[in-house]
Amino acid sequence: MTTEKPPVTIRVAVIGAGLAGLGAAIRLKRSGISSFTVFEKSSDIGGVWRDNSYPGAGVDIPSCLYSYSFERHGAWTRTYAEQPEILDYIRRCAQHNGIRPHIRFGTEITHARFDEGAGVWWLRSASGERYEARVLVTATGQLDRPRLPDIRGRDEFRGTAFHSARWDHGHDLAGRSVAVIGNGCSAVQFVPRIAPVVERLRIFQRSAKWIIPKMDHAYGPTTLRAFERLPWARQVPRAAWWLMAETIAYSPIHGGAIGRVLTAQARHHLRRQIPNPVLRAQLTPDYPFGCNRMILSNDYYPALNRPNVELVTDGIQRVTPDGIETADGRVHRADTVIYATGFHSTEFLAPIEVEGPGGRLHDVWRGGASAYLGMTVPGFPNLFMLYGPNTSSGNNSVVYMLESQVRYLLRCLDVIGDRGTMEVSRQALDDYQRGLDAQLGSTVWQGDCRSWYKTDSGKVTNLWPERAYRYRLATREPDLTHYRVGEPATAVRA
Repeated sequence: MTTEKPPVTIRVAVIGAGLAGLGAAIRLKRSGISSFTVFEKSSDIGGVWRDNSYPGAGVDIPSCLYSYSFERHGAWTRTYAEQPEILDYIRRCAQHNGIRPHIRFGTEITHARFDEGAGVWWLRSASGERYEARVLVTATGQLDRPRLPDIRGRDEFRGTAFHSARWDHGHDLAGRSVAVIGNGCSAVQFVPRIAPVVERLRIFQRSAKWIIPKMDHAYGPTTLRAFERLPWARQVPRAAWWLMAETIAYSPIHGGAIGRVLTAQARHHLRRQIPNPVLRAQLTPDYPFGCNRMILSNDYYPALNRPNVELVTDGIQRVTPDGIETADGRVHRADTVIYATGFHSTEFLAPIEVEGPGGRLHDVWRGGASAYLGMTVPGFPNLFMLYGPNTSSGNNSVVYMLESQVRYLLRCLDVIGDRGTMEVSRQALDDYQRGLDAQLGSTVWQGDCRSWYKTDSGKVTNLWPERAYRYRLATREPDLTHYRVGEPATAVRA
C-alpha cells in the first residue's frame, strides 16, 4: 500500500522558465520574495529560444529592445541577434540572479485548481507530485506548442519529418530532397541557410507574405567596446529603436500613409530581388500590408532564385510515402519534410487544466481567450498570466510588455499579502474587452488573411492594438475597484 506524498507548499508558483517566467523570477527575488518556485517541463531554461534552434533562428525585433531593462546585455554582436546569442543571454540572466535553485526542471504542471476554502491553488504535475501555492503565475507563452497541419497521409511518409521548432540536428540535409510546408517567419529564416546544401528544395506556400528589407549588420570591435564600457552607448540605440517602434512600426496597424509607404517598400524589395515576373506574382500578397505579421529578410527572395529551389503554390492534397501530392495531381518527391506551420498560439495555457470557482478556464474561453489587461479572469482568484490574451505587441518588443506585467504582478502581490485574494470582476473584464474590441476593429488585422494571432473564427486574441507605452500606463497600478479583494491572509513576502 502506498500513500500519497503531502503537497509542497510555496507562496508563488510560476509555470515556465522562458523570458516571461525568468523575468518574473528575477523581479520577485529582487523585491524580497524568496518563497517562489518556477516549474519548467524541460531540462533547461529558455522557452522558445531553447526549442527553436533551426538554422538562422533569430529575433525580428532589434536585439537592444529584446532584453530586460533591469538586466541589460553587455554588447549584442549584431542588430538582430540569432538564437544562440539570445539563449546565452537568457542563461546568463538566470545565473547572475541565482534563479536556477528556484527552478524545478522536468516538472510539467498538468492541473491547477483553486480551493476557495483555503484560498490556495493546488497544482499537480505529470508525474503526480502535488504543490500548494497562494498565487499562480503562468508564463507558458503563446508560441510553445508546435502546430502540425491536418493533412491526409502525414503519418505515412517514409522519410524524415519534423517541425521547425523541433529541428532534427542529427539529420544531415546535405544532398537531400527537402519539402518545406509553410512560408512564415521560421521558413523565411531557415530556407536561405539550407538551400545551398540540399539537392532539391520545394517550398509549399498557402499564401504570400509581405517582406521588407532587414536593417541588420554585425557590430564592429569599436562599437562593441563602446557598448561594454559606456552604458549610455547602449541606451542610445535602444531609445532610438523604441521610438521607431512606437511611431513608424505602429502606424500601419491602423492604416495610414506610413502603411502605404511600407507597402511600396515591400513591392520594391520584391521587384528588385525577384526578376522572374511569374514567381514575383506568386510572391505578391492579396491582402493589406500588416494584416499578417510583417517579415524582415534580405536573403529569402534570393534563395528562391536558386536553380535547386522551387516555390509550389498549388494546394496540398496529401502526403504520400515518398513526398507531397498537390491539387494538380503532381507528386513532389522528397526524403525530408520540414513543417514550418506555426503554433497553437490562440490556445492559451493549453494543455494545462485550470479550474476555479468560475469553472474550467478552457470552457470559459471556448469562444476565444479573454482576460483583463491580458492577465486576470473572473472566477479565477490569484491567477496572473504573463503574455496572456492580447498582450503581444504588433509593433514593439514583447519584453517591454512583459516588464509591464511583472511590475503589475508585484503590486498585486502586495495587495494579496494584506488581503489574501484578488479576483477581477466580470464588469471590469467586460468593459475592458469592449474597449479592446473597438480598437481591434480598426486595425488591419481584421483583413482577409490567416495569421497566428487569430482564432479559426477570426477573433484576434493575441495582439495588443495600441502603442506599447499605452499598455504600460494601463498597468501602472491595480485599480482595486475592478477587483474583489478577500480577507487578510499570510503575507506573500517571505
